[in-house]
Amino acid sequence: MKNIVVFASGSGTNFQSIIDAVQRGELTARITGLITNKAGIGAIERAEKNGIASAVINPAELNSEKEFEEALLKHLKAWDADLIILAGYLKKIPSSVIKKYSNRILNIHPSLLPKYGGKGFYGSNVHKAVIGAGEMESGCTVHIVTEEFDEGPILAQTKVPVNENDTPEDLAKRILKEEHLLYPKTIQKHIQNL
Repeated sequence: MKNIVVFASGSGTNFQSIIDAVQRGELTARITGLITNKAGIGAIERAEKNGIASAVINPAELNSEKEFEEALLKHLKAWDADLIILAGYLKKIPSSVIKKYSNRILNIHPSLLPKYGGKGFYGSNVHKAVIGAGEMESGCTVHIVTEEFDEGPILAQTKVPVNENDTPEDLAKRILKEEHLLYPKTIQKHIQNL
């Protein structure tokens, strides 16, 4: 059975969908840890409720990028990570970690990549841009993480219509529902191909 370490920076709803999929037996993996860059967030509470170890590693509180890399790698090794799952993690993953876990870091993005991806495109910024551009559809994308933001190979996408009177919040809610379905399924498929 593969070991997953999840990285999150917020409330952790995608993290919860992964926990639920593991508990239902739809995702045959163990979640061995949670890494976050913020204390006191919902994702940490979810980890505690489910007996999952967690670590707060905030690069802003460390002396260098190298120290950040070393802290991440130390926890990934301790938790025997086979796969890293980004679930709303808002920090750039250091190159050395991407190289060491090549093809084994997944991310979910709230748009149909390659549209509305890259630096600055996260959360409501994405949905505002989609609505502002008059798009008829949006959705979510699961991709492999590479050194460039949101440019890694696409593994799966789900489309969602953009309704005429949508606010960014309306669109975000509809897409998030789809993320919770798509991400665990895609992780399971990827695990089977490792």
